[in-house]
Amino acid sequence: MATTVDTVLTTLDSSKTQWYHYKAVIISGMGFFTDAYDLFCVSLITKLLGRIYYHVPGSSKPGVLPPHVAAAINGVALCGTLLGQLFFGLLGDRLGRKKVYGITLFLMALCSIASGLSFGSSPKSVMTTLCFFRFWLGFGIGGDYPLSATIMAEYANKKTRGSFIAAVFAMQGFGILGGGLVGMGISGVFRALYNAPAYSVDPVGSTPPEADYVWRIILMLGALPAVLSYYWRMKMPETARYTALVAKNTEQARKDMEKVLNVEIQVKKTAQNNLAQKNKPFGLFSREFILRHGLHLLGTASAWFFVDIAYYSQNLFQKEIFSAVGWLPPAKSMSALDEVFKISFSQFLIAFFGTVPGYWFTVLLIDRIGRFLIQTMGFLFMTVFMFALAIPYQHWLLNKTGFLIMYGLTFFFANFGPNSTTFIVPAEIFPARLRSTCHGISAAAGKAGAIVGAFGFLYAAQNQDKTKTDAGYPAGIGIRNSLFILGGINLLGFACTFLVPEANGKSLEEMSRDNEDEDQQEQGPRNVEGV
Repeated sequence: MATTVDTVLTTLDSSKTQWYHYKAVIISGMGFFTDAYDLFCVSLITKLLGRIYYHVPGSSKPGVLPPHVAAAINGVALCGTLLGQLFFGLLGDRLGRKKVYGITLFLMALCSIASGLSFGSSPKSVMTTLCFFRFWLGFGIGGDYPLSATIMAEYANKKTRGSFIAAVFAMQGFGILGGGLVGMGISGVFRALYNAPAYSVDPVGSTPPEADYVWRIILMLGALPAVLSYYWRMKMPETARYTALVAKNTEQARKDMEKVLNVEIQVKKTAQNNLAQKNKPFGLFSREFILRHGLHLLGTASAWFFVDIAYYSQNLFQKEIFSAVGWLPPAKSMSALDEVFKISFSQFLIAFFGTVPGYWFTVLLIDRIGRFLIQTMGFLFMTVFMFALAIPYQHWLLNKTGFLIMYGLTFFFANFGPNSTTFIVPAEIFPARLRSTCHGISAAAGKAGAIVGAFGFLYAAQNQDKTKTDAGYPAGIGIRNSLFILGGINLLGFACTFLVPEANGKSLEEMSRDNEDEDQQEQGPRNVEGV
């Protein structure tokens, strides 16, 4: 007769999809909704912050944030996220997924509110306070990556596991949409109440004093989804795989699964030869881990690093595209509130037509065609579109509609591609006792790539003519040359995909080799089929 651990895990893998699985997607997904809202809503308010705190009397153009201030406001959250992914990933394997999950949500809610309450008697002190709270906001967001992915992977059955993890990640798209809607709503209300002229008509009056409330409200509303989902997140039991394989409490794992899956698990409690005893513990830096999963971790981390360089660098083109298609008129022709509304509207459209569809194509197809095909196809198409934008770059300067289409397709294949799969795969292929840690390491590598993409290329893509660069920036290599480099980076990501095994249709124990005995483990990585 089957043993307790084997039976519990087999029940999880073979269980039919039911309401509890969807509830887990919603509860975990609300964390990612919050993550995306908090990380991306700052792009809606940076122009407003410049007008409020860095207005230059007599200038023909509205005030803008100095480059180092803009980089700090955007970058501290990414740095906090990177450190949070490492810290909470490790903690999730030490203390349990559920306990750490609540800490990250509480931290996100608290720091969202605190960001909106940033105080100071000078622009510098306000920006410093804002950066402080956004760092800790990012730290909490970082913990949500490894924990959400690991929890969903350990709850799901092996037939639809990929779709459920992808659905959690896809909530990012709705978070970006939500940010655009909130930005339009708040700025629209204040615009109706405090109608202001364009900057060219009245430089001072174009930014009413009440505009200072707008950016604060937008930031503080990021706490709402986190607060609403906190109770349900705390009601979720610890995952059965953690309880059985890491905490070694197979009886509690059985009880938890009977409750959430509405089944009765009949087992022999006296059996000894099960996964809990069969599994030989080894550490992250051990020879066993390096032999079995060293290349896998290199593959997941490097692929995530490369895709995030390309993904986060795409904001380089937004200003040019939004202006060209008429979504974003010249700043001096708008009031401060008009500008917030139009930037929010532009972000909403890009997310609705380019970002969200790609996520949900992944949800629908990942368990049918596999992770490997989606990731390689995504990297290849991103490469093609980057080179297609770069080679005839002068043509696209005259054909803005075509440029917008190509830009949207690049976003689509990033999300129906490596931006989604790099989140999914690390939650499936590592041992239970190191799963959250390894996902955190992979995610942190991705955030390092995001920092390179968002800031390295922000400077690199500046015009080669110093007189044509953005205010405060040195001359760079230009957008065309940056696109060639990004195309090459996508090819590197494509190559790294071959280091990662295909997890489609296999149990977590098959992929991690937790179901092998000690003799099999010592023979090295031979039973996990690579792609």
